[in-house]
Amino acid sequence: MNSEERLIESTRELLWERGYIGTSPTAIQHRAKAGQGSMYHHFTGKSDLALAAIRRTADEMRAKAEEQFAAPGTAMERVTAYLRRERDVLKGCPIGRLTQDPDVMADPALRAPVDETLAWVRARLAEVLAEGRERGELDAGLDPQETAATIAAILQGGYVLARAADSVEPFDQAVTGVLGLLTACVPAPRT
Repeated sequence: MNSEERLIESTRELLWERGYIGTSPTAIQHRAKAGQGSMYHHFTGKSDLALAAIRRTADEMRAKAEEQFAAPGTAMERVTAYLRRERDVLKGCPIGRLTQDPDVMADPALRAPVDETLAWVRARLAEVLAEGRERGELDAGLDPQETAATIAAILQGGYVLARAADSVEPFDQAVTGVLGLLTACVPAPRT
């Protein structure tokens, strides 16, 4: 990796671990094994570097989610694959955690990729659910947008509960619970 890549990756890690305020330029440079000159050669400052790191994290999160959303299978299979995919639950969602960072939320440029990514997840979930409803895989009365918002909220809440308990069990229970609720929206097979 070149110094620019090391700086972005180090900032991504530090933002996830410490948040924006706890991520100093010195800490970034130390972790990236890059000097101040290198940092300011590629970026105008901490905010510019943080924006590049947040965008990279957002792009990566969308790409991982899209693997499940665009896969073959029923809507339930794709939503289940998305919710059950491997995650570092105890570290929390790298984008969701940024919503708790007042410095990120107060800066429109840093906030934008966070808002866009969370909106994208809800929209893609709603598309998958609407597709399932149209195919008759899910109950005709299911509201895709409301259900997608519920799934996203439960997923983010699951991260919070897991971190608070220092255990993945609350996250797994939340995912199992929402899938159970969604399974109730699957029509019985016709005989």
